[in-house]
Parts: sequence; structure tokens; C-alpha cells
Amino acid sequence: MKILVVGASRGIGLEVVREALERGHEVTALLRDPAKLAMSHPNLNKVQGDVGNLADLRAAVVGRDAICSCVGIGPTRKPVDIFSRGARNILAALEGAPKARFVSVTGVGAGDSRGHGGFLYDKIFQPLLLRTIYADKDREEELIKASSANWMIVRPGFLTDGPRTRHYRALVDINGVTAGKISRADVADFIVDQLERPTFFGQTPLLIY
Repeated sequence: MKILVVGASRGIGLEVVREALERGHEVTALLRDPAKLAMSHPNLNKVQGDVGNLADLRAAVVGRDAICSCVGIGPTRKPVDIFSRGARNILAALEGAPKARFVSVTGVGAGDSRGHGGFLYDKIFQPLLLRTIYADKDREEELIKASSANWMIVRPGFLTDGPRTRHYRALVDINGVTAGKISRADVADFIVDQLERPTFFGQTPLLIY
């Protein structure tokens, strides 16, 4: 499978690159600065580009079987639009590749997962430090759900740098659920599993242990 990873230099995106390469897939990493992805591999192609630039995305999706968006930023109170703008551009680029699978990573607190992070997260951390980020992730999710793309939105719980365990839960019905932890490596494992054998497409699974 030929996979495009957006946001590949760190975090979940970097783990997706590693997992996909380990399984024998061809990976293209779209990077504002290709030098920030230090790894090399015969099946890894680094392409300079920005999720905010539609022309970059249109060029990058050509011939891809799947696109994974792992765009992320640190906590901020400033207005944010990178998630919705990136999703809008990816969806526009996918008009030229309608059969490609599209996975976008948001997080617990986006969409109808709001209120499932536990007291401190729901009442303090998200409203004070992540309000503008999650307002834009809400817009991102709405754009994706309204599109004709072959999509899946992944909502990880609280991220750790722990190892890949392959023992986690992917929950669509989160009634009564309070999110817990999940390693970035296990999020990547789930994403690549779904690209290979899709069972959660058209849904918004919450990933936790």
C-alpha cells in the first residue's frame, strides 16, 4: 500500500511512518522541513510541503492508496484553524483520488467525545488550554463527516510514549466511558491495521487501554 502521512516528523505521525514501513508499505511523508525527519528507509519518500497549501497536497496524493493526517500543535489560547484548513485541503485534494482511504487523528474532547475526559480534563485543562484547538478540531470533524471521502476519524485518549502493546480498545459507543491512556505507538498500530483491513471507516473510534 502507498501511504501519505501528513504531520510525520513527530508524535503519532512519526509512529505511523515507522509502523507502516515495518509492515512493508511505501510511505510518503509530507513535511514543511524534510530535515526534521531524520530516519531513512528504502520505502520512505520525504516531500517538502504544507497541509495548508492545496497545491502541495494535490501533488502528494497522486498515486496514494491512503492518506493519514496527524497534524498537531501545542496548547494555545490563540485562534486556531490549521486542523479545519488542513482537512479542507486534504478533502479537496482527494477529489482526484476518490478511492483513497483517509484517516484523521483528532482526540478525546472532539465532537461527541466532549465530556468523556474526566473531571480535570473536561472542566479545567480543555476549557483553559485547549479550547481554541478543540473548537477547530470540531470544525475539522464536521468537514470530514460531511464529505464524500472514504474516512475514519481516530480519537486517542491521553497519549503516552509507551511501547506498542496491540492490547487496546477501539470504542464507538462511549456512553458512560471516561477516556484513559493510549501510547502513540498503539494509535499507529490501530491506524495501519485499519488501512489494511478497514472495519471502522465512517466512524469515530475512541482509543484507550
